[in-house]
Amino acid sequence: MTAPSTAQEIRLASRPQGVPTPENFELVAVPVEPPGEGQVLVRNLVMSVDPYMRGRMNDAKSYVAPFEVGKALEGGAVGEVVVSNAPGFAVGDKVLHGLGWREYATVAAEHVVKVDPERAPLGAYLGVLGMPGLTAYAGLVDVAGLKEGDAVFVSGAAGAVGQVAGQVAKLRGARRVVGSAGTDAKVAYLVDELGFDAAFNYKDAPVTEQLAAAAPDGIDVFFDNVGGDHLEAAIASFNPHGRAALCGAISVYNATTPQPGPRNLGLAVGKRLTLRGFLVRDHAHLQERFVREVGGWIAEGRLRYTETTTEGGLAKAPGAFLGMLRGDNTGKALVTF
Repeated sequence: MTAPSTAQEIRLASRPQGVPTPENFELVAVPVEPPGEGQVLVRNLVMSVDPYMRGRMNDAKSYVAPFEVGKALEGGAVGEVVVSNAPGFAVGDKVLHGLGWREYATVAAEHVVKVDPERAPLGAYLGVLGMPGLTAYAGLVDVAGLKEGDAVFVSGAAGAVGQVAGQVAKLRGARRVVGSAGTDAKVAYLVDELGFDAAFNYKDAPVTEQLAAAAPDGIDVFFDNVGGDHLEAAIASFNPHGRAALCGAISVYNATTPQPGPRNLGLAVGKRLTLRGFLVRDHAHLQERFVREVGGWIAEGRLRYTETTTEGGLAKAPGAFLGMLRGDNTGKALVTF
């Protein structure tokens, strides 16, 4: 197919104060940039919305540069090559890249990875076999040093990362896996479909009380996607030499004032705890092992996953993003074009 002369992209119209609103986004038509030497033009088919994107909407120093007001947002996407000026890429190839939030993307070949639609659905390369899946795997294996017989707690367990983390823990020999989620339906999903030993709705009662009841013998590993009261509860429930992989803190992403840290952090001394933050990009050496192990479990039907897909094209992406921040999704949140 030939590319159009113009296409749509979504820009950051303004920086949010607290919870983002639709007014923080702007849908605009822009010229489609022809690919130069060593580049490909990709028609996006599916894109990802992720919690980390909320941090990039702030003008604050972080591990990745903030989005610029008046310019297109960015994020993972899978699309089809429509024009190629790069050896090794042909028209029709399906590829993974980092320029979502637009209908067409001109990308340097070194920032594009081929994916096989026969091996897995395209959305899987943005979720269970993509960045979220590798995040879960690396956090447990590399960061928390998961050992057979560990008791594991996963916060935000019905999300894109959490659903994989809990199952990887079970498949690697954890003696008990507990998850938290924000609805009773998600709690049922964790236990009935994913095989968690226990799960609870964090809105029903204090997390510390519910975790203590779900893991009466304590926990050894905590995979944290939420922060706040979940981290405090984990510290209280940790056995000696417990290890926490700190992946995210979505409970405070929309805070407009500094939030207090865990009130019981002093317990980390006597319990000899390890609380370690991490970024998935520091664990790229696990990629091949991750795809082999997790991909094998998926093929065998031993690791299951779900996705929440918003259809209707690029204009639906801001709503899907806001819904993901509210916790409307189960599993990976995607937008199809």
